[in-house]
Amino acid sequence: MQKEQQFVLEDIKSKIFDELLTFEKKGLNQNILTKFSKIFSDSYLFDELILYTYKKESAEFTNILSFEQALSEKEDLIPFKKIIPLIKGAEQYKDKWNGYSFSLDYTIISDSLHCVLFKDGAPSFYLKAKLSSFVELNKLDECLKVFSHALMIYSSKRDSHIEEHKYKQLFRVTSKFHSSINTDEVLKEIINTLKEVYPNLSYYLLLSYDYDVSPTLPVKEFTYEDKSENQAANEAYLTGQIYYEIVDSKYYTLYAPLLGKQGIYGLLQVILPKHMSLTDKENEFIELLAKTAGNALENAQLYDRSRKLISDLQLINETSHRLNSNLRLNEIITFMCHQIIYSIEAQEVGFVVFNNDDHFEVLPGSTDIFSTPIGEFYIRYSMRKLELEGDAVLIGDLGLESDNFSRYKSLIAVPMNQANDIKGMAIVLHENPYVFSFEAFKLIQALIHHSTLAFTNAMLREELELLVVTDHLTKLYSRSYLDEKIQRSLKNDFGGTFIIVDIDNFKKVNDTYGHQVGDEILIQVSNIIRQSIRDCDIGARWGGEELAVYLPRASTEIGKIVAERLVQKVYEETSPKVSISCGVSSWYQDNSLNYKQLFNQADEALYIAKNTGKNKAVFYDNIDK
Repeated sequence: MQKEQQFVLEDIKSKIFDELLTFEKKGLNQNILTKFSKIFSDSYLFDELILYTYKKESAEFTNILSFEQALSEKEDLIPFKKIIPLIKGAEQYKDKWNGYSFSLDYTIISDSLHCVLFKDGAPSFYLKAKLSSFVELNKLDECLKVFSHALMIYSSKRDSHIEEHKYKQLFRVTSKFHSSINTDEVLKEIINTLKEVYPNLSYYLLLSYDYDVSPTLPVKEFTYEDKSENQAANEAYLTGQIYYEIVDSKYYTLYAPLLGKQGIYGLLQVILPKHMSLTDKENEFIELLAKTAGNALENAQLYDRSRKLISDLQLINETSHRLNSNLRLNEIITFMCHQIIYSIEAQEVGFVVFNNDDHFEVLPGSTDIFSTPIGEFYIRYSMRKLELEGDAVLIGDLGLESDNFSRYKSLIAVPMNQANDIKGMAIVLHENPYVFSFEAFKLIQALIHHSTLAFTNAMLREELELLVVTDHLTKLYSRSYLDEKIQRSLKNDFGGTFIIVDIDNFKKVNDTYGHQVGDEILIQVSNIIRQSIRDCDIGARWGGEELAVYLPRASTEIGKIVAERLVQKVYEETSPKVSISCGVSSWYQDNSLNYKQLFNQADEALYIAKNTGKNKAVFYDNIDK
């Protein structure tokens, strides 16, 4: 009998060794414990054997032969506290076993073996067996030592294999992180790794920023709220530490912060069944994955910011280069409006110059809305805001301030400063609220800062040009400028009308009221001329009290209307009252007049008007030749 039992032990050792070799070659095998149990139960030492593994999270043992069933059926779970009374000297195991190897204790009750194996001072396996009738206790000791030694080797190999597998996954994720700037790819790799290591758990990425990620990823928006019911998530987000939260009687949640080097970008949410708890190493593994995700999001954000910064710098450089190319003011405004609309997807852009008091001028090239009452409303509001704030203004939702802002909700207003003096402002509008980001606001400030000098220079240049070609007193164009425009029109247009205007009895006005009043009369008549003609028409001081008007591409009929209107308005609106006489001549392709002929005809018509009663317009075409 003794030899037979010795043979049984050797046979068990041989079979156990073979299984461990298979485990060594093939790696992690969940069936090996079942095979261990079968090897011993098939021996002559045990008639029946059941092996349980310890679940730390629930302090219970579960039958490894039906693990999935054991999770749901309570009768397959045995609380450790029920086994303690079966173990002789159980109290001594509280502090005794601090090593790294297995230790065991067992007791026999009515031919039923109860054995608990400890690892690092904690229960690990529970063996329940029905002994054979001829088993010897000394052989039982040897048998249990063989079993415990096999389980120790398996457990150590399993733990190292699991750790190796997990960190291979982590290495794969990290490699993906370092080889790709694509946030989607890294986040997908992280979720897939978690699903591979813990396939029965649920995962979500709670992101605190609006990232452009794939809709296939389990992403939720996370917003920190001081009084939120989800305090565990808030604490994890604030502290950068893992926090747990009980969901209900069946589940609890782990929150691991997505931590980068410069901040926290959200949370990794893991939903676990209540009976399952994670070891410190498992917590560390999930924390490392979450940090990798945080670094990926941070890199993506930094990459996007750097690309945006490069794009903004290119835009500013292009703008500065273009503004230094001596553009006309309206060309500058048109270009700047296009740049702003393109760069921040604005709907309306306007440039306003401040005059004295509360007056302003909308510069040509601004979008059309600013020439309407609606545009004026937003301009005056922005002027008040700039005066109140003393700096640029960004408003996300004007509707929150007043119901009056029914058309446009997003607003940026940036002052145009030159030598500590506010020359005007740029105003940007959009119908939707919160369209303009803070980055867009700073970009517009930079663009306006770089363009203000160009605006000022263009305005000064055009003012100087105007001074060169205008009469100082009347503000009408000079005769040389008029001559140039008529000569150009004779080459390029199909026709035009020329009017010479002479103030009647002007010497008498000077003699009666003085030269100062005479100058005032000249100014009044000049203002009437400017108000009575088109933007494309040219009013000029011809010499002394004589003025002139040229109407390019205007027929004789239009010339008659303008001349007669001038005669009437001057007589009605001047003070002291004066009258004018006009001589009018027209050219068209059929008569082929040159400049001298055109002037001589108008001068002849004026001579007749002066000598036939004055206060009238005479048309050369109506003179009897």
